[in-house]
Amino acid sequence: MEDEKQTIRVNVNERFYPLKIELKDEEKIRKAAKNINTMVAKYREIFKDKDGQDFLAMVALQLGIKVIDLDQNQNMTEMVDELRTLNRDLNQFLEE
Repeated sequence: MEDEKQTIRVNVNERFYPLKIELKDEEKIRKAAKNINTMVAKYREIFKDKDGQDFLAMVALQLGIKVIDLDQNQNMTEMVDELRTLNRDLNQFLEE
């Protein structure tokens, strides 16, 4: 069965965007928009003389850094798993 699509309106930085999404993604999308708006609000409090585009750029940079950190952690996890497998294989070989 194909996932049902629905149209929602998402508020990002005081602008509404219509999105056609799969039902299963609605909660994730709304949570992401809420997180972005929270981050923008923090920048808005600190830098009162900037405009919304500056805040969005800073949020994008902050989220981009998090993505890079997550990718690096994922790569490290994969490397540790491979090392464990190699260690297990070496131990088995040495026991023979």
